[in-house]
Amino acid sequence: MNFFVTLYRVRRNVSPPYTYIAYIMASDWKDRLGVVFSTNPDFKYERESEEAERTLPPAQQNLKVWLDRLKGGRVATVVRGFVGSNDDLQALGKELKKSCGVGGTAKDGEIIIQGDHRDRVVDLLIKAGYRTKRAGG
Repeated sequence: MNFFVTLYRVRRNVSPPYTYIAYIMASDWKDRLGVVFSTNPDFKYERESEEAERTLPPAQQNLKVWLDRLKGGRVATVVRGFVGSNDDLQALGKELKKSCGVGGTAKDGEIIIQGDHRDRVVDLLIKAGYRTKRAGG
């Protein structure tokens, strides 16, 4: 396990004039949130294992296609409701962006396509076998 040690020199008005305070933080501290200290020398912190999210087949996906209005009068087509791995989301987003001829992104379970391409995206998803609805305005 890797550790980061931060050493602070604190000035005091007593003898000796300086005190050193060491803060030791494991590099995986975010994985150990909630565990501060254990008096058991044989303690081993066990991380919760994350199971890889499996991608549902297209016929079981319930996707909703939204039109999102952004600042400056811009609009974006947003596909929400995708259940599956991030790689499959990226692949579907890439295919939709390529078919519409525009840019966009795929992250956090959403695919964002630049511009108002809601009808075309719905048609493409239905042809690919996804259950799709237009949603929002």
